Amino acid sequence: MSDAPFRYTGHELDGAGTLACHYELGERSFTEAFDLGQGDWGIPAAREAAKLVYLLAGVSYYKTAAPRVVEVDVALRPAEHALLRDHYVKGLGEFAFRNGLDLSRLDIRAASSDAPAVGQPVSPAALIPFGGGIDSIVTVESVKRRHPGASLFMVDPDTGPYAAKERVVPVTGLPVTRVVRHLDPQLFEDPASTGFRQGHVPVTAIITALALLVAAGRGFGDVVMSNEWSASAGSQVVGGRLVNHQFSKSREFEAAFADVVRVAIGDGLRVFSFLRPYTELWVAERFAKLTEYHGAFHSCNRAFATDPAKRLDRWCGECDKCCFIDLVLAPFVSRVELETIFGGHEPLGNPELSERFSVLVGLSPDPKPFECVGEVGECRAAAALAAARGDRTGSAVLQDLAGRLPPVSAAEVALLLAPHSPHDVPNDYAAEDQLV
Repeated sequence: MSDAPFRYTGHELDGAGTLACHYELGERSFTEAFDLGQGDWGIPAAREAAKLVYLLAGVSYYKTAAPRVVEVDVALRPAEHALLRDHYVKGLGEFAFRNGLDLSRLDIRAASSDAPAVGQPVSPAALIPFGGGIDSIVTVESVKRRHPGASLFMVDPDTGPYAAKERVVPVTGLPVTRVVRHLDPQLFEDPASTGFRQGHVPVTAIITALALLVAAGRGFGDVVMSNEWSASAGSQVVGGRLVNHQFSKSREFEAAFADVVRVAIGDGLRVFSFLRPYTELWVAERFAKLTEYHGAFHSCNRAFATDPAKRLDRWCGECDKCCFIDLVLAPFVSRVELETIFGGHEPLGNPELSERFSVLVGLSPDPKPFECVGEVGECRAAAALAAARGDRTGSAVLQDLAGRLPPVSAAEVALLLAPHSPHDVPNDYAAEDQLV
């Protein structure tokens, strides 16, 4: 860890909808900016939400050296301090593991605040962060039927929107509320010359805070996320601690974030995940019926590379994410259609990817990959259900997996397709089976 502390040095939100966040580390200064568009940015709720964006966005610059001390220039309520610490220590768990760091002794220094919630008028309109994959698509189709004022929310890089998401937007039939994010250009310099540490940051936390800010300034009452049950499962245990690539999608983070919203803003804004009660298998079964999206959706992370020159405009067909999406859809979507979706390169049709699938279903000594994929039980059920399909009898990869797996009972499948508790879906969004 670096000896120089990481410092928060100020943030400004102007009336034109530009939020600028400033940080320092040693002799370096960083500024990250967000173009929010039109809105009522002077109201107290927007100011509180902007502070939260400022706090959470700092992690991208802290990780360049990962010092032991973080100095924050704004006073923090106890819930804000706890959220920020978990955002660093748990949200950077994968980064710490890959860089051989122990963040457990991180010292976040900030003045304490007991300021009351500022309040915000209640609104029924829903803002839905949208990534163009099966999770957010299922959320959109479920929410828009009962909440006609809904809008998609998308964060675009300053190099331009992601084509993979843009292709899906017209299918939703919803308007888009956008933010443009300007990362400090120093992050893109050659790490060989800067010495910056590299690794994963909990970006979903930042997107959630941005959605909260936009909701406050533009009159939305609900931020509806699409983080499912298995996002809380974690990837592996290291030194007695769970390392979760998806920590900022977990229920633990969701509950802590909602607590901050409650104490800082009040009950006029709600942030929750519509999919929290459901498994990836449940999501896949619902998505399979949304055939209008099958030719448009995209989940391969290589489509979302920061450098536009490195973005793929197709599924790569070989990464962990491609393998998982193929596997979880295989019980519910025909082999021919999945082959079409993957542009003739369906992962389950490639024997060279057998080991990747073995890892997903827990048949390999290698741990679950650091990726947004389902947990072992979901993957095993998907493999068993898919292998039993008539159009999969000739699939060497699937039949090999199914032959090596313990039997998956009908009761186990039924449990995976039923809602789970606990969750924080409000009654006006919940399905009947969630109200019992």
